[in-house]
Amino acid sequence: MAIASSLDSSQHATKNNNTLKEGVTEKKQHITEKKFERGLRPESFSEFIGQETLVNNLQVFISGAKKRKEPLSHMLLSGPPGLGKTTLSGIIAYEMGGNLRITSGPALEKSGDLAALLTSLKDNDILFIDEIHRLKKPLEEMLYSAMEDFAIDLIVGKGAGAKSMRLSLPPFTLIGATTKLGSIAGPLRDRFGNIAKFQFYEENEMQKIVERTAKILEIGIEPNASKKISLASRSTPRISNRIVRQLRDFAHAENLSVINDETCRIGFTALGIDNLGLDEHDREYLRLIVETFGNQPVGISTLCAAYSEEKETIEEIIEPYLLQKGLLRRTPQGRVVTDAGKEVVV
Repeated sequence: MAIASSLDSSQHATKNNNTLKEGVTEKKQHITEKKFERGLRPESFSEFIGQETLVNNLQVFISGAKKRKEPLSHMLLSGPPGLGKTTLSGIIAYEMGGNLRITSGPALEKSGDLAALLTSLKDNDILFIDEIHRLKKPLEEMLYSAMEDFAIDLIVGKGAGAKSMRLSLPPFTLIGATTKLGSIAGPLRDRFGNIAKFQFYEENEMQKIVERTAKILEIGIEPNASKKISLASRSTPRISNRIVRQLRDFAHAENLSVINDETCRIGFTALGIDNLGLDEHDREYLRLIVETFGNQPVGISTLCAAYSEEKETIEEIIEPYLLQKGLLRRTPQGRVVTDAGKEVVV
């Protein structure tokens, strides 16, 4: 299965050699992380763990589309990051016999970027747009005719000599992914034939994912250790994969070929992860509300300023898990830490 990414082609000029070296190092780390994630991703429904209702429905939809020799209906996937939206899109492309083309809302800056991507698609290809809620309005409107009529309208020329030209597109499936379903405009949302929400994974599902990751990474793992990792993974496969890889390094540092309880204890302490999967950033956030603001309701704008983080980072990365674990509450007046959350920061 071919996977192509549409990346932002703009590059920022570096001012000195040190900045250039830092940028190259960061890029290499990003590429390494992406390769690592791809190597652990399931490639078929039989390998995919969790999201049972969604997967079962998808198999029915794909079977029907293939029998009718039609493209799969456009899909909108919502949910926190790291739960498998991109992975599942790759599986859909494999099952439909097409290629997966990956891009993101922020990466598409001009209408020409999206037009070039759409016209390069082939029959049954899957176009995956991550963070689709950040797509610019003109590009969003271009998708309307692409999704409904498999065609796009382009304006050629300028001024009085400008002409409208319609380009036909091959039958394809658009899969949009978002962490903020409410930010998707109604006209775009209504054009998706299927809208599905990813749920956080259950403990037994996470344990299976941890054990599968350890097997792929060729490191043994004891049942107690896999359970501890699953509990510390914030119900998110991407995080469990990262923790297994890190603990593998701790095991190898001790000349061990298996991750055990002691490896987890040493690794979790070094990484600042507790048994609930909270790291120092989570505890600092809870501590800020409890100690600095006396656990009185605090507005998001105030928290952003005090915590020195963007609103999107707090709402999409930090808070979902804290809310799920009952450590934080959102009230009309602001954020409040629960009694269980207070115990974490004591």
